[in-house]
Amino acid sequence: MIEIKNLKFSYPGSSADTIKGLDFSIHKGEIFGFLGPSGSGKSTTQKIIIGVLKNYFGSVRVSGKEVSEHTANYYEKIGVAFEFPNLYSKFTALENLEFFRSLYSGQTEDPKKLLTMVNLENDINTRVANYSKGMKMRLNFCRAFLNRPEIIFLDEPTSGLDPVNAKVVKEIIVQKKNEGKTIFLTTHNMNVADDICDRVAFIVDGKINLIDSPRQMKIDYGKKLLRTEYRENGQIKHSDFELKNIGTNQTFLHLIKDREIETMHTLEATLEDVFIQVTGRSLL
Repeated sequence: MIEIKNLKFSYPGSSADTIKGLDFSIHKGEIFGFLGPSGSGKSTTQKIIIGVLKNYFGSVRVSGKEVSEHTANYYEKIGVAFEFPNLYSKFTALENLEFFRSLYSGQTEDPKKLLTMVNLENDINTRVANYSKGMKMRLNFCRAFLNRPEIIFLDEPTSGLDPVNAKVVKEIIVQKKNEGKTIFLTTHNMNVADDICDRVAFIVDGKINLIDSPRQMKIDYGKKLLRTEYRENGQIKHSDFELKNIGTNQTFLHLIKDREIETMHTLEATLEDVFIQVTGRSLL
């Protein structure tokens, strides 16, 4: 669906490349996460694929065609939600979506249905100037689905959202994937990437350090140990056991038989642990 080869880009007036030879692909029906700290090149890469930034070097092919060769019809097939909402403050939420809807020539979604989808059904006639940051983010999120796109670009889709609405947004993204949509998501939120992405790429200073599924990353870079916490003489203690052949480990078997077990869990790495190991950087 998306093929990137040796992508390089520098902003006018800069002597150094912001994007330094990226190679990756995104498959149809996949949620692909781009993870990195601010200034790493996430949004720049996304804007190149969308067609906002021109004069790149290398190849950027979407649906088998170079982005630079796409016509205006390209925007009928993609949906975009930037991190910073671009909305008309004097319009209501419904008026905003009705206006953006009018820019498309193909079939579109019912704006009221989209607003209900993100729990804004009681505020459709409220001016956006009176919206909170989280409400604006949800309204902006709706814009990405107006034209029933095949490919959806989301930049920090849960930024500024409370846990309840962040969960709603993540569920919508997964639902769209299940409908066969391809989703390119940029974020520095490891929990979002871990929860919903099929694969993620770590990007730092315009270079990709690693691409894989969150699950495989945590397995490859984590400890293959099982920690068992138990109560002994009124105190909580723990013992760690290698996962290999744990079913025949007599010490482990005696422990779970003779002790009052409180918790039991593996010690795989978190996605953030892996990111720090691989890049030597944190996401902050």
